[in-house]
Amino acid sequence: MSDSSVKQQNTAAYYMQAVISFGLALGAVGLGIFNLDADVWVRAFLAIAVLYLTTSAFTLAKVVRDRQEAGSIVSRVDQARLEKLLAEHDPFQKL
Repeated sequence: MSDSSVKQQNTAAYYMQAVISFGLALGAVGLGIFNLDADVWVRAFLAIAVLYLTTSAFTLAKVVRDRQEAGSIVSRVDQARLEKLLAEHDPFQKL
């Protein structure tokens, strides 16, 4: 197998850092909206907007990841076909 077929894994520390960072950012925005000097309906609108933005970001990340994985699968199939052709090719074969 080639080096491009090695699946990269994130470390547990990197994963935890990402989770904690996301939680802190979402909590800070929520706290800011809660303490905002505005009517309740304005704060509710901002809270719904933050939730919509968050779910949209997760959806976008999943779509990008799925597209990247699909591309790597096609690349691996093409690489396997090329390796098969090269293995079957005999340059000294008489025509």
